[in-house]
Amino acid sequence: MAVTEEQVRRPRGTGAADPRPDDDHRGALRRAVGRNLTAYGFLCGALICFGLFSWYPMVREVILSFQENNFVDPPRWVGFDNFRSVIEDPAFRSAWLNTAVFSGLALVIGYAVPFVLAVVLNELKHAKAYLRFVVYLPVMLPPAVAVLLFKWFYDPGAGLFNQVLDVFHLPPLSWLDSTSTALVSLVLVSTWMNLGTGTLIYLAALQSIPGDLYESAELDGAGLFRRVWHVTIPQTKLILLVMLLLQVVATMQVFIEPYLLTGGGPENATVTVAYLMYQYAFNFGDFGGGGALGLMLMVVLMVFSAIYLRVSREEAR
Repeated sequence: MAVTEEQVRRPRGTGAADPRPDDDHRGALRRAVGRNLTAYGFLCGALICFGLFSWYPMVREVILSFQENNFVDPPRWVGFDNFRSVIEDPAFRSAWLNTAVFSGLALVIGYAVPFVLAVVLNELKHAKAYLRFVVYLPVMLPPAVAVLLFKWFYDPGAGLFNQVLDVFHLPPLSWLDSTSTALVSLVLVSTWMNLGTGTLIYLAALQSIPGDLYESAELDGAGLFRRVWHVTIPQTKLILLVMLLLQVVATMQVFIEPYLLTGGGPENATVTVAYLMYQYAFNFGDFGGGGALGLMLMVVLMVFSAIYLRVSREEAR
């Protein structure tokens, strides 16, 4: 009996028909969906959390800013009356001025110090890992703990800072009770709390600079300061600009330092926009006024955020 070529090629013991291309496509699709089902679940959870805790509060704040609402009586639409009332508040100007001064001082102190520390750590040959841990340690502390720690440091009696001044035979200072030192004291706390993050970001940027550039500068007789000025800063200028914008956005939202250390005093010297917004909402029961202040702050921060996004795109090119 003659055997055809097709029978020779077909495996023995299988009488099933060959699978169709449509079945292969459906099976591949089911396997792909099964593999990505977990990822889709996490994505949906992230979107739900983002919507509930980010987008909904922003939309709710915009609505509140145009309402008279104390969450007891029915809300009433008042248009721009909330904006007019908060602008006429004498604390409004002080809050924006203090926020601007705080951001400026934070840039002078908190922007330069992490970069200098990163340069020093990058030049060290030993104990790099230990020193990085020490620098980053304040970031790992809860913000309330760090602020309360500095409250003891600033204590006018047994505080650490006044004891140091006493060692050098200098008069003690009323760090948090004087209008001339209260805001600067808050800046020092904020700088210490966020020092580690900026330092590590700068350090990562410094380590990405090709070593040939430093070797060429050393062959030309450049010292440390000339290498930093002619090599380090030009090679990290985009990171420096991005960190500058991020710090402005972060410092303009300062709240926990005046809330826990000074309560806005003395004489409104440390009242910030975020703290005044909290006072309107939770101390005065005027959620409409608090929403109006929050909307003003959000618009200002959106401008800086737009600048940050543009700079980030330029850096990615």
